Amino acid sequence: MFHNMPERIKMRMAHLERLDASHRKIAAVKHFDRLRQIPPATGKFLALLAAGSPVGKWLELGTSGGYSTLWLSLAAREVGKKIITFEISPAKADLARETFKAAGIEDTVGLVRGNALKYLHHYEGVAFCFMDLEKSLYKKAYEILVLNLVKGGLLVADNVISHREDCAPMLRRALSDKRVDAQVVPVGSGLLVVRKI
Repeated sequence: MFHNMPERIKMRMAHLERLDASHRKIAAVKHFDRLRQIPPATGKFLALLAAGSPVGKWLELGTSGGYSTLWLSLAAREVGKKIITFEISPAKADLARETFKAAGIEDTVGLVRGNALKYLHHYEGVAFCFMDLEKSLYKKAYEILVLNLVKGGLLVADNVISHREDCAPMLRRALSDKRVDAQVVPVGSGLLVVRKI
């Protein structure tokens, strides 16, 4: 998976890493429009988790420019899956579409433009979900997703250490929820890993 990464994916990852770095330096880029990418270590961790998930659908909430989707696509190709990813920002959705084409992963990824919360109820049998959207939406998304996870299904939420206060309602719920096993993992900006019992 990591040892035979296609050159097109490597090149697009490098492009998005440069773009993200430039956004972080420019104060004029609005907070909402700035790319919010995971670091490579988080991408590898997600790919490993996804590749070992049970039978079911794969979702990603918050595509941004498609960087995390590239990592997940490695796992999807490894095990013959497809990822459905949701992005509310039209500009980011356009960039993600460009990413998927440039990386040659259009056959592995389905991009849905719009608010993920409007669609989540329609996705039952979820085996893996990576959540990286507005933190104020985390708890609501969590409640929908846990109902739709298969037994052994995984939900991974990003930024739970770096944005601990904003994520607190979801964290309290997840860490005390008897339907799941949950643990905060200090990878990247902090990941909550939830497994449906």
